[in-house]
Amino acid sequence: MLIPTLADWKVETIGDDIAWMKFGADGRLYAVNPEAGFFGVAPGTGELTNPNAIKMMAKNSVFTNCAKTDDGDVWWEGMTPEPPAHAIDWHGKDWTPASGKPAAHPNSRFTTPASQCPSIAPEWQDPAGVPIDAMLFGGRRATVVPLVHEARDWGHGVFLGSIMSSETTAAQAGAVGKLRFDPMAMLPFCGYHMADYFQHWLTLGQRDGAKLPKIFYVNWFRKDDQGTFLWPGFGENSRVLAWIFRRCEGSAEAEETPIGLVPSTDSAAGGIDTRGLKISDAALARLLAVDPEEWKQQLPQLREHFERFGDRLPPALWAQLKALEQRLG
Repeated sequence: MLIPTLADWKVETIGDDIAWMKFGADGRLYAVNPEAGFFGVAPGTGELTNPNAIKMMAKNSVFTNCAKTDDGDVWWEGMTPEPPAHAIDWHGKDWTPASGKPAAHPNSRFTTPASQCPSIAPEWQDPAGVPIDAMLFGGRRATVVPLVHEARDWGHGVFLGSIMSSETTAAQAGAVGKLRFDPMAMLPFCGYHMADYFQHWLTLGQRDGAKLPKIFYVNWFRKDDQGTFLWPGFGENSRVLAWIFRRCEGSAEAEETPIGLVPSTDSAAGGIDTRGLKISDAALARLLAVDPEEWKQQLPQLREHFERFGDRLPPALWAQLKALEQRLG
């Protein structure tokens, strides 16, 4: 539901967080949305972060564990710039901004009909589906991982998905900065052994006549030494998506690094379009930097992650990790 900041670009929404994909007669993957509605975490959803979602849930929607305002509406942290002066919290008790605790449960939810989404695509219920040109993986990383990088091929892309991770924070269990792995964002949802899931992806890459999507890894959350986000995010993410589209068309340049292909820091040479964006050359360089020494420090955690899957981990993924080690020197 992103609203692009780039002129002459638009975004249309097919579905929420589930897609059923199958190969078409042309060898491409096509995806359909099997759901009738959208379901999301309420806190943090607001006019700034997701205005389309706010419009979408204005009616015919169900909310759980949110706060109730004095005029009978719902409210949660991040919904509005200023909190209400008084509300009934998710425990059913009086709440004010001075209460010192959230009014809504941190995992409070909303669900709403997909048809109400302002950006819903005309094809959202088409059983033929839509063709898939690219798949994006990503984690929340303040360090090490660049804004975007492209997999060299399908097998390398599966490897990138298998090592998806976020850095733990003080609010999470474990040491700060330790990697919390969630391969392909599927760890809580996969109904069978995760190593077999990896093998399924690798097997798809061996299908005769398959025209497979490109795979990219994005990280909107890289920070500078002062802890400030280097990338503005939100609608500006359209600039990264535009580069990805151009890569799919073969019209954007990329630079080789040990971890994959990254955009050039020169937008005129086919890098990310930063026209009209207030970002310094130094910040952009930091966003796209790949430091081999930082990546070498990640290797023990990557090995430990793979070892959890035992003998069922596909040898091809061990080979990808070994190749990464060799490229890092």
